Formats: sequence, C-alpha cells, structure tokens
Amino acid sequence: MPTQEKVTEVAELKTRFDGVKTVVLTEYRGLTVRQLSDLRKQLRAVSAQYKVVKNRLARLAIASSPLDGLGTHLKGPTGIITSKEDPVAVAKALHAFARAHQALAIKAGFVEGRVLPPTELRALADLPSREALRAQIVGAIQGGLAALVGVLAAPQRELVYILTQRGESAGAEAAPGTSS
Repeated sequence: MPTQEKVTEVAELKTRFDGVKTVVLTEYRGLTVRQLSDLRKQLRAVSAQYKVVKNRLARLAIASSPLDGLGTHLKGPTGIITSKEDPVAVAKALHAFARAHQALAIKAGFVEGRVLPPTELRALADLPSREALRAQIVGAIQGGLAALVGVLAAPQRELVYILTQRGESAGAEAAPGTSS
C-alpha cells in the first residue's frame, strides 16, 4: 500500500510534467552536491528545473501521458530536467554543463512531443537560439526589402539626374548669349 508521502510525490511530479515542452533524463552519479547545485542554478537561468527522482514514482507519474516513452530510460540514479520554455536554451545549458562535468550523463529527452536520444539533444543544443533565428529572419527580410526599395527608386533617381543635367546644360547655353 502506498504511503501518503509517495502519493504526494507522484502528484507533484504529474503537476510538474503538465504542459512541459522539454523533459531531459540525466544520470548524476559522480557529481558532488555543489556541482548539482551549480547545474540547478544554470538551469534556473533558462527557466528549467532539476529534480532527483525515484524511478518507480516517476514511471507512475508519466504513465498514460505523452511522456510514457521515457519510462524505459528510468534506470539507475535519475535526475529530471523540466521546462515549459525554449527547448534550445535548456539543451545549450545542459550540454555546457556536461562538457565541464563529464560525470553527468544524458539518458534521453522529450522535446515538444517527441522522445529524443542524447545525440539529437546534442544537435538541438548546437542550434542558434530562438532570438538569433529571429534576428536572422528579420535581417533576410530587411535585406530583400532594401533591395526592392532601391530598384523601385531607380527610375525616379534617373529622372532627377536627367533633369538636373538638362537644367545645367540649359543654364550653360543661356549664359554665353546674355553677356554683352
């Protein structure tokens, strides 16, 4: 019979999983408490949370949910990262920490409806951030629009140039004839 504490923890995990865009399972064996604290701090900076969980309780929390595919990866010491924000930022923060701390192993992830292996999470971390992609799109649109404005303004520019030249040549022709 489950204890009230376990029932409460499963309910808390279900609440944590509601509406998440990103869930990443990690194995933290070999990390110190200080290193785990640093990881939590880096993840909080990108609106993510890290929690060490009991695998059996986590399996109960994800049962009959879109996250059910992660159940096979819930073995050994497991820490779960959850985020309702940008998955790329979470992947970048996690891989930056994993580069510095080889003991952290990434088991699997769930990103916007798909279960991903560690290699695909790595590819996600290599993507530019959402803001960088937006800036690239705006730059591409702005460049195209600037070229279009230049092309559309060319006939008027040419007309002004021709009229200016005509006026200068008419002024030069009139000047010798008026002198006495």
